[in-house]
Amino acid sequence: MLTFADPLPRRPQRVLIAGVSGTGKTTLAGRLSPIVGLPHTEIDALFHGPEWTRRDEFMDDVRALASADAWITEWQYREARPLLAERADLLIWLDLPFLTVTLPRVIRRTVRRRLRREELWSGNIERPFPTILTDREHIVRWAWSRRGYYRTLIPTLPPEHPDLAIVRLRSQREVERWVAGPLVASVRADDS
Repeated sequence: MLTFADPLPRRPQRVLIAGVSGTGKTTLAGRLSPIVGLPHTEIDALFHGPEWTRRDEFMDDVRALASADAWITEWQYREARPLLAERADLLIWLDLPFLTVTLPRVIRRTVRRRLRREELWSGNIERPFPTILTDREHIVRWAWSRRGYYRTLIPTLPPEHPDLAIVRLRSQREVERWVAGPLVASVRADDS
């Protein structure tokens, strides 16, 4: 597993970004897309249909995405993860401090989206605040319940995917240093 300071083995072509809700996966994917010249497909947009239902075409869309030569997406959804990991050449693991970084981010984002009634995917908007008490899948409760999930899942990947480079970033400072350092260096090395 690589750290924020380790060079990448090659310029990435198919990139996954993993982490619990609120770590900044989609934000980072959007930042990286122009740096590495890869299109970003937001996996939540493929998954969510109207009324927060799973789209019937979800796995067909994931297969089409995974079969492309170049992409960036978030590593989410149990049924999509194996297919995406099989094709990816880089997985970025955002393992940020949960209580001081991730939880505040997911709460702020949820409150902002709800107050502004921001349309997300397929016309969905964040659910009313009281549903945090009644809905086990409310995004804040989901983040809390999944906070340690990737610490057991990601270490199992290397034996199954030996060519998958995994970069573990443990703070926003490490994210910034990795983007400006090893990621940009891999792009420059490939361009020269």
